[in-house]
Amino acid sequence: MSAASERFVPALGLGNPHLQTLWGPLWRKTTHIARERERLWLEDGDFLDLDWHGPHRVDAPLVLVLHGLTGSSNSPYVAGLQQALGSQGWASVALNWRGCSGEPNLLPRSYHSGASEDLAAAIAHLRARRPLAPLFAVGYSLGGNVLLKHLGETGDDSQLQGAVAVSVPFRLDQCADRIGQGFSRFYQAHFMREMVAYVRNKQRQFQHDGRHEGLATLTALGSLENMRTFWDFDGRVTAPLHGFSDAADYYRRASSRYFLGRISTPTLVIQACDDPFVFPHSLPEPGELSASTQLELHAQGGHVGFVDGSLRRPGYYLERRIPSWLAGL
Repeated sequence: MSAASERFVPALGLGNPHLQTLWGPLWRKTTHIARERERLWLEDGDFLDLDWHGPHRVDAPLVLVLHGLTGSSNSPYVAGLQQALGSQGWASVALNWRGCSGEPNLLPRSYHSGASEDLAAAIAHLRARRPLAPLFAVGYSLGGNVLLKHLGETGDDSQLQGAVAVSVPFRLDQCADRIGQGFSRFYQAHFMREMVAYVRNKQRQFQHDGRHEGLATLTALGSLENMRTFWDFDGRVTAPLHGFSDAADYYRRASSRYFLGRISTPTLVIQACDDPFVFPHSLPEPGELSASTQLELHAQGGHVGFVDGSLRRPGYYLERRIPSWLAGL
């Protein structure tokens, strides 16, 4: 564990973890940046959409940015980081997980917290496109969990020079419990609406496109009614679509906490003690971390919040800290 080089102090009036968490999606002004979209076709016939920003130099440092659950490349924290990286002369690529770019993906399966095979495909593609560029990755929440899992699975062969993970749900089972408590049930209800709508939208698209086999797979999931918890959704949708026996099996095999000890890539993890999605006991103990991993634990910050400055002139700690730490590598 390590103290940050700059201690995070929340903006006056935003000390509450829920205000920190909700500031970005509800009140942050839109970050407008120029981006170019590229479609990456995967071996199974599906696709990922990649949104490029920054210089086109072959040797410019390149950062792959991974959004969280029900997010996209348009999530405020993604666009904000891409803008910050561009201002220091770095290129970046925001990955949209399957079905998150505004267009349903082509297979019944989608994305989930353990989808490290899709991350590996994106990394291999970027390595081939820009072989001279130092390559880094930054993942938020679900994206951070996938990133840490990939780093642990690949060890010395991660193909990355460095990585940063923010607000990580290290133990998915425990986080599924935590988000069902207190005010956090507000987030749970939001995610349930979004994820069920995601499946229903895909069903309609498959019906329209005549994708009968895929539609039959989705129909076989049964009713999408009365899904109130992550345990409900992951047991009835995520697990059967992605080869897990049940929600507990998915959580066990996809939780990044079980992969931390095998990480050899220089890695920074930024976490808040008051994260309303993560129990304090879900955080890894120092002995679970590899020698290449640095955990910065802040007293406050919420979940992918870390808003400082003032209400009139908010600042974004992550968009200073992450580019600075990567540049230091």
